[in-house]
Amino acid sequence: MNQQRARIRVGVGGWTFEPWRDNFYPAGWPKDRELEYASRKLTMIEVNGTYYATQKPATFAKWRDETPDDFVFSLKAHRLATNRRVLAEAGESIGWFCGSGIAELGPKLGPVVWQFAPTKKFDAADFEAFLKLLPAAAGGVPLRHVMDVRHESFRTGEYLALARRYRVATCFTESDEYPSFADVTGDFVYTRVMRAAAGEGEGIAPAVAAQLAACARRWHEGGEPADLPRVEPAPAPAPPAPPRDVFVLFIGGDKEKAPAAAMALLREL
Repeated sequence: MNQQRARIRVGVGGWTFEPWRDNFYPAGWPKDRELEYASRKLTMIEVNGTYYATQKPATFAKWRDETPDDFVFSLKAHRLATNRRVLAEAGESIGWFCGSGIAELGPKLGPVVWQFAPTKKFDAADFEAFLKLLPAAAGGVPLRHVMDVRHESFRTGEYLALARRYRVATCFTESDEYPSFADVTGDFVYTRVMRAAAGEGEGIAPAVAAQLAACARRWHEGGEPADLPRVEPAPAPAPPAPPRDVFVLFIGGDKEKAPAAAMALLREL
């Protein structure tokens, strides 16, 4: 991603969801212009389709050209790289995904998310071998990596130390199904919020928007919120750290209200 001033970005997963045609997109809005509209109401989108299927370079270029200059996409890496017994053998799949044309997004390429199966346990040696395979750039475009780990065995200081050594972020997901911990391991923060509520006109209650905004600002300022679930104790107050990029995704909860919740948080920020 283009390294300029650090920002807080807020978005949703994807831009095609039929219920959004009733409560997000204007009536009669053309389906082939949904990305154009969504990218002007939000500041980022996570692309889930890249987890299941390879996209063509022309597709990434089309997404780049349809969105504003300061918009970014985060991409889920293809599952062939992560859904395997031996992660150390993922080099070919990693290279294939990173060379598939994602560099066409240019400065609009945000973090790459590596999602692991809920059954994938932490193996320090194998996971480190995987981290060593992750490239620093694709087609001359810098890459930043997020580990989306989903097994309780990752809730250890050994995993945190390994992620910090390789400067990769760890996705903090509000979830009762997967391990949920907010320990910062990279130089940016990537979080999935599951609080969009169908009963709220703006997707989230004002108090929730204020709480989320306070967390995002604290991360952005280089600190860490003290009231979130963690593996290790919150660090003691320290001299101000460099500002961080923060990526907040409304994914889960009542999905039909995700765009409204994202826009409510952007207004609060």
